[in-house]
Amino acid sequence: MDKTLFIKPNKRVVAWNQIKLLLFDCDGVITDGRIIYGNEGQELKHFHGHDGMGFNLLKHTDLECGFITGRSSEALERRCRDLRITLLYQNIPNKLQCLDNILKEKGLSYNNVVFMGDDWNDIPVMRKVAFSAAPADAQPDIARIADWVSAFRGGHGAVRDLINYVLVHKGIYEKTVMAFLAGIS
Repeated sequence: MDKTLFIKPNKRVVAWNQIKLLLFDCDGVITDGRIIYGNEGQELKHFHGHDGMGFNLLKHTDLECGFITGRSSEALERRCRDLRITLLYQNIPNKLQCLDNILKEKGLSYNNVVFMGDDWNDIPVMRKVAFSAAPADAQPDIARIADWVSAFRGGHGAVRDLINYVLVHKGIYEKTVMAFLAGIS
């Protein structure tokens, strides 16, 4: 077994002006990780409104966002439709291979990507991207490897926290908020 998986990777300094794409895992990141099965085969997930507002803020930037998840969920499909997020990759056993395909299609590199994950299946992507993040309640080994850990738990605002962090570090937080507010005034 490759024990370097347990060690935080040594990455170059993030060039925030080069960040173009924010990607997220689903369960445990944009949701609290609980999967509730109903009697009629329905599957319920909890999403947080603050995270949704974060995605709405991103619409006033040149940043794209999306999800790469190992499971498939109608609830996530609906959330993406509601938020008008088109980058949705479900049932993905190899997230790094999926990311490589996205980068090739978009003409981007790992240096253009921020990713938030919370468990072992996210590690290959987290180790490669320019900036990796984890919710406060990510698995402890995953949090140790992440470049940044949110103060918020998955499904409780961790995604919004990361979006704000990226906007601040890109130097466009205030401009983005003002553009959003101008659109609703």
